[in-house]
Parts: sequence; structure tokens; C-alpha cells
Amino acid sequence: MVGELHASATDTLQRWSAPTPAQRALAEACLGFLAAREDACRRSCLPGHLTASALVLTPDGSATCLVHHGLVKAWLQPGGHLEEDDTSLPAAALREAQEETGLAGLTIDPVPLHIDVHAITCRGSGPTRHFDVRFLAISELACPTVNEESNAVQWWPTDDLPEVFDEVLELVSLGVERVRQTTAGSPRAERRPTHPGNTSNRSSGTSPEGP
Repeated sequence: MVGELHASATDTLQRWSAPTPAQRALAEACLGFLAAREDACRRSCLPGHLTASALVLTPDGSATCLVHHGLVKAWLQPGGHLEEDDTSLPAAALREAQEETGLAGLTIDPVPLHIDVHAITCRGSGPTRHFDVRFLAISELACPTVNEESNAVQWWPTDDLPEVFDEVLELVSLGVERVRQTTAGSPRAERRPTHPGNTSNRSSGTSPEGP
């Protein structure tokens, strides 16, 4: 499966039309790393490894489900390491989103939305880099649940986010724009409330291994 995942990740990034020159440069960095390392999709690759995450939006793009990362201590999109039985980056992103939010019926857009490369300390392996490929996932507004890897999970209005990193703001903006482009020309869907009033929070002493 690892070889299949490596080939699939390479194909996904080669086919991607990046939205900006900066994003194209990051895609090329990921492709270069994949070409240099057969183990680039394994978390055991200490110089760095690919990860996958998903921006979860409602069908109209009015709300996003974020998780509070126990290690980074910040609100992020769900995501994390690739597993040996993952067959593609979007499949891994979907799995991570389901595991970290507990939301059922998620659908994933197989075209990447955003890439971020950042330094991080992985539990058990020390300082490394994550070549994180982000995708768009769609979910109806439903009650999320928290697993052991996060401190909290919550829906937020996309126009009223908590304090987040700049790259998360960019990711949300790109996701909302893709939703608008996808639904352009279609009959306007009923707009759902942006404040679901349904939040799951739980303290956790476990440091997760997120995007």
C-alpha cells in the first residue's frame, strides 16, 4: 500500500493546478521530496513526511468544523499522518476528518485545496517537517464528537472564526471560494444557521499528531 500511496500522491500533485505561484512552489517542493524519498509518505521518514488534512465546510460554506490541537494549542482543520492502508491523499484526509470530528456522511473533493509545509515535533520521533496537503470535505451541520487526539471540536462561522494561523485563514478562504464556484449556477440552497449551538469539548492530556 505504501508504494501505491506514494505513486498516487505524486500523480495528485502533478495534476493539481495550484491557485497561486506560492502554492505551485510548495507543490513542487512536495514532488521533489517524493522523488527523493521512497518513504516520503511514512511517518518514520525523519527529515519529513507527507500528511493529509481536510477543511470541513457545510454545503453552503457558511460554517467550518475545526479541532483544537492538543500539541499546537490552536484551532486547526482535522488531519494527520498517512497510514499504511491509505491508498491516496484524499482518502487519508477523509479518514482523518471522520476520526477527529466524528461526523458521518462526509464527502471529499479529490482535488487539493491548499498545501502547507511546516516544522513540527512529532510524538516519538522528534523535530521533523510536515508536507501537509489539504482537501475540501463537505458535511451537513451535525453534532461533532471529540476523540483522544484533540481538546475540543466545534463548528465556527466562516466569517467569524476564532483566532487561527494565517494559513488557516487562507485555507478557509480558498474552501469557501471553491464551494461558491461549485454551486454557481445551481439553484440556491437553503442557508443553514452558522451557529449550530452544538459544541463538544473535553480536556485531554494526550498530545495528538495532527497536520
